[in-house]
Amino acid sequence: MAKADRLERVDMRREELGAEYRDALIAALRVTAGGVWGLFGHKDDRWSRANAQPVLDRLEELAGDIDRLRDQLAMDGFDLHQAFLGARGRPAADAVGEPKQARAWLDRMGVAP
Repeated sequence: MAKADRLERVDMRREELGAEYRDALIAALRVTAGGVWGLFGHKDDRWSRANAQPVLDRLEELAGDIDRLRDQLAMDGFDLHQAFLGARGRPAADAVGEPKQARAWLDRMGVAP
């Protein structure tokens, strides 16, 4: 019984952190959709990197905590963070800009920009 209670608490914490991650990502996506570049790392200038770094650090911290909890529960990795990491970096020459990319992410997540 104690193990089941512990696993239930771990799962509840995982869900709380997942919601916190989602909220932080949505807030960052809204800022980016509003025209502030840096979240997706399209530009390699110092200002964009420095501007986005606190948000990226927070998302990475939350994702690490979530992954550790998911590992305790024998679950696969945190897909939302992996998808976000996959969307970052230098885009193709014909790719949309970060604001449009952020709006597309918000649409997929079912939230208004």
